[in-house]
Amino acid sequence: MPEAFRDRVVVITGGAGGIGRALAARFLKSGARVAALDLDEASLAELAEGTASDRLMTLKVDITDESATRAALKEVTERFGGVDVLVNNAGLVHRSSFKDTEANVFRRVMEVNYFGSIHVTKAALPSLVERRGMIVVISSVAGLVPLFGRSGYSASKHALHGLFESLRAELADDGVGVLMVCPSFTTTPFEGRALGAHGERVARPRSKVGKEATPESVADAIHDATLARKKLVVLSPVGKVAVWLSRIAPGMYQRSMTRSLKSELT
Repeated sequence: MPEAFRDRVVVITGGAGGIGRALAARFLKSGARVAALDLDEASLAELAEGTASDRLMTLKVDITDESATRAALKEVTERFGGVDVLVNNAGLVHRSSFKDTEANVFRRVMEVNYFGSIHVTKAALPSLVERRGMIVVISSVAGLVPLFGRSGYSASKHALHGLFESLRAELADDGVGVLMVCPSFTTTPFEGRALGAHGERVARPRSKVGKEATPESVADAIHDATLARKKLVVLSPVGKVAVWLSRIAPGMYQRSMTRSLKSELT
């Protein structure tokens, strides 16, 4: 399937770094026209300079701004003609205990992860319906199980599952598919941008559970799952074990999770 997405239009939020950048490269390799949306202007410029393709479009946009998001999707549609695949990848994480974390941090995480995805999806939806396209949501294993020290992040990812799994049913008659993707720990700059309890950037290294995936391996799996129009993929062995254990032995899962991650907050 060298060009399985030939001439299809793929929009990727958070498209300038980590998994988003790897996804842009993977879909371009598969023949797609790609619009990478991101708030990081320098990283967008770096992506554009490093990608010799007229099939790549980069746009600086804050997806928490609904009107700016609509304008960005209008620009994509005017250049490429529509949207076949929307990848809701942009995200924000915090690493801090609930009792210490200010409410505005929870609100900021939800604004980006949840409401940002709503804004982009609503803007792209008419085209997705017209083209019987796919909505891909980059959730997390934390969207299926609790995660110590990331209560607000986990809540935002659980909210995405409730939203988009409901939307899948609503869009079934329109031929629009919804794929939920749950990566586990991945080697990206994402955690280096984690928020602390007061909204500051966290400098402490995070704990690692199992072998970290590369952005490229995650992008390959997402590309293939999108092509197959799957509904859910949990990408790592550690993630699959975590989901299984949390269902059949929640107490054991909680103890294991706490033991692995508690040191991050001390």
